[in-house]
This record gives sequence, structure tokens and C-alpha cells, in this order.
Amino acid sequence: MTCITETTRLLTRGSIAADRRQVLKLAAGGAVALAMSKSSTMAQEASPEATPAGELLGAPGELTIYSGRSEDLIAGVIDIIETDGEIDAQVSYGGTGEVAIRILEEGANSPASLFISQDAGALGQLAAEGRLAVLPDEILSRVDSRFVSPDGLWIGLSARARVLVYNTELVAEEDLPPSMLDLTDGSWNGMVAWAPTNASFQSHVTAMRMLLGEEVTRSWLQGMIDNGAVVFDGNGPIVAAVVAGEIAVGLVNHYYLWETIAEAGPVPAENYYFPEGDIGSLVNIAGAGILADSPNPEQALRALDILLGVGGQTYFAENTSEYPLSAGVQPISELPPLDDIQTPDIDLSDLDDLEGTVALLMEVGLL
Repeated sequence: MTCITETTRLLTRGSIAADRRQVLKLAAGGAVALAMSKSSTMAQEASPEATPAGELLGAPGELTIYSGRSEDLIAGVIDIIETDGEIDAQVSYGGTGEVAIRILEEGANSPASLFISQDAGALGQLAAEGRLAVLPDEILSRVDSRFVSPDGLWIGLSARARVLVYNTELVAEEDLPPSMLDLTDGSWNGMVAWAPTNASFQSHVTAMRMLLGEEVTRSWLQGMIDNGAVVFDGNGPIVAAVVAGEIAVGLVNHYYLWETIAEAGPVPAENYYFPEGDIGSLVNIAGAGILADSPNPEQALRALDILLGVGGQTYFAENTSEYPLSAGVQPISELPPLDDIQTPDIDLSDLDDLEGTVALLMEVGLL
């Protein structure tokens, strides 16, 4: 594996079998896995001072970005890349899984240089297929090793927790279950919302498979179906339904509630974090990697430098209510500290099997 420097371009190539592509394409909205482990203090090795554009890694110029994060979430940080980095960015948006498949199919002919992913799983899939470049230490050292590829092929940009959002007028916090697995109990019949086609949900299922095993995960999925879990298209609609009192609780990413509060003000809903390292309290990342055959590796490196700098990290903290991972930037005060979330012991680098998750979701009839 080769490291991107100011003069080097990666030529590692990857491929994927046609039958594998067909299975992956069934994951509507895409993506894969997530999750994370162990409480410890995040490494904040970057200077908290903004870096002048002229001192950034890489070079100004044109850059094609493939984004598995939606435009409404990251368009603002793309503007920062363009302004601070003197980058002419052309961005193609899509579901994380769909974009990852596109990169695999395009191979060395892909026009993209930087891939921004909704989760670590899609990045892991590309890494396994030889489609990502090894990043320089100047980039990798800025983020806690929990959120970085052990092979240096991708890096986390922000983190977000999986939670159970609940309507405070319908359910008291003390009545919420100690484990996500308890949602199959008959007392929760018809009261739980989920989004099986959503990338973050699929990541969550991948984490369950890795931590609890295939049989336990299959049993939980079937138990939820039998218990009348209500299907939604995504996290946003789930939060809206919970706020409106149409359903009591829902499995979502933490920041969707804060997005709703920012738009509508106080609402009768709160996020519940499952205690004691339960599988329900996984922490996801959004991350990025530079493509191995990047046409513009220097511009990709410059953009990544900005995403991990004060401007990019502040954007994630203030505009998407996620947990920043670099540059000493702190999350919004309303969030519990990341290290206070009791997460299960899962290594992000192990969660790249979207193929197996999609097969299981198909088997139980959720896809």
C-alpha cells in the first residue's frame, strides 16, 4: 500500500464480482456498518487555531467528490472546502452503499478523488477491495485511533450515537427497556418505529451480527416483525412521528431530534441511550477516504485537511449536531459527552460485511 504525499498518486486497484454487486444493490439507500467501542478520551492532537489556506496539506485545484451523505447535511462544509482550500469541488450525491458500489464498478476509471461516507462500513468495503489510499500520518494522527482504519485507509470525520427517541407524553423514561433486545417484548407491540432500508440501521444490524451472532440477530429481527414494529423510510420521518405522538419510540441516530428542535423549538421527545454497553448504544462515524486511483490526490488531501480542521469540525458540531473528532472542537452543550456513552466493545474495522446483512434482511422479509 502506498501513502499519499505531495508528489505521489495511488495506483492500487480493486474489483468486485458481479454477483456481489447485485446483492449490494438491494440495500436501498445503501451502506453498512458502523459502530464503535470502549470509552476513553478522544485524541485532540491538532492545533485549535485555524490553518491558513496556504499552509494546508495538498494543493488548490479541481476535485470530484462522491458523497454518501446527503446534500442538505454537508453542502455547507463543501462550501468551506471551496473557500478555504481554493478548491473547485464537483460533488455527486447518493446513498452511501450506492456510491460505494459505483466506485467499485468504475474501478481505476472513476473520476472521483474523495469519498465521504455515512458510515465506516462502506469505507471498509472499499478498503477490502483495494480502492482506498493509505493516508499520511499528518492526517491520521488527528483523530482517536478508535475512529481510524487500522491500516490507515480511512478516517472518521464526525460521530453519532444510535438512540431510542421517545415521546415524553406517551412513555416515561423509567419505563424504557434496559436493552434494545427487549423491544420484542409484547408490551412494546406496535409501539416501535424502525427504518430497515436506512444505511445507519443496516450498519446497526451488521454490528449486532458481529457482536451477538447471526442467530441472535435473526431472532431479534423476526421478533420485532412479529411484535408489529412500524416501518419508516428514514430517521427523519421516525422522529417526526414520535414528536407528533403517532408512535411511542423509534430507533434513530441522535442528531435527528436536535435537527427537529433547531427547526421547531422544544418538542415532547427525548433521546434515550441504552445503558451498560448495550448493543443499542452503538456510536457510528461519518468518514472519508481518498481513492487509490485518485485523479487529483493533492486536492483530495487538501479537502480532507479542511474537513478535519476547525472550520469543518465546527460545522459538524453546530450544523448537524454530531460529535466532532478533531481540532479540539467540542459538541453542542446539550449532548452527553461522547465518553459518557456506554458503548458495546466493537471494532469499526470489523463491520464491513454489508453483503451478509443485506442477505439476512432479505431472508426475514425486510428488503
